[in-house]
Amino acid sequence: MDGFTYINIFDTKGIEYLVIIGFLLLLIPFWRSLNKPLTVRAKVMSTLGVLSSNILKVPQGLFYSRNHTWTFLEKSGIASVGLDDLLLHITGQVHVNNFKAPGDKVRKGERIAEIAQNGGHLTIKSPISGEIQGVNNSLREEFGAMNDDPYGGGWIYKIKPEKWTEETNSYFLANEATLWFKTELLRFKDFIAMSLNKYSPETAMVILQEGGELADNPLSGMPAEVWHDFQVHFLDKVS
Repeated sequence: MDGFTYINIFDTKGIEYLVIIGFLLLLIPFWRSLNKPLTVRAKVMSTLGVLSSNILKVPQGLFYSRNHTWTFLEKSGIASVGLDDLLLHITGQVHVNNFKAPGDKVRKGERIAEIAQNGGHLTIKSPISGEIQGVNNSLREEFGAMNDDPYGGGWIYKIKPEKWTEETNSYFLANEATLWFKTELLRFKDFIAMSLNKYSPETAMVILQEGGELADNPLSGMPAEVWHDFQVHFLDKVS
């Protein structure tokens, strides 16, 4: 086998291989950092195009508060209290934790419950003052039960009101409530753009430029920070 020459490619290409390996090691964390905002963007983009005032339930005869609770005075003189359909369409299915028991006294604006989903949570405040007569414990056992029937089986408390007329005279009724929900949807779009700007400015710009409708349950899957912003800048900061 005269004239045959053996060449060890690892002797001649070793440096090139090391350079390639080093490049890949640098590329992996860089790619991960680029992919983080894309995850947020994907969640938001999936929320464009569905949620509108047309799908909201707004039963007549109920009083709707600016904190997105409702109350209804029954013939017995006992008032039912729950969450309105818009809030539940924004959050998606939630767990309910009650903070009050029958016999407890509550004041209007007092914390009475908490709804939670995957690390995000919201504080619910009472729309009226009075004494707790009943608690809907089934909501704690059935995830999402409130979303299915917010104005019927989804009630949270039964309360014997103390100042019904005085405390409900500024609430929304009938057509006025329908118009208010439309303005609240617009306010929510402004909020979500502002809040997401903290985490993904490009995503917020897409929402503002598109001007499209939000999909159902836009808060679902969002980080706890966005839920906190929603509590402070939307739910508690009433229009």
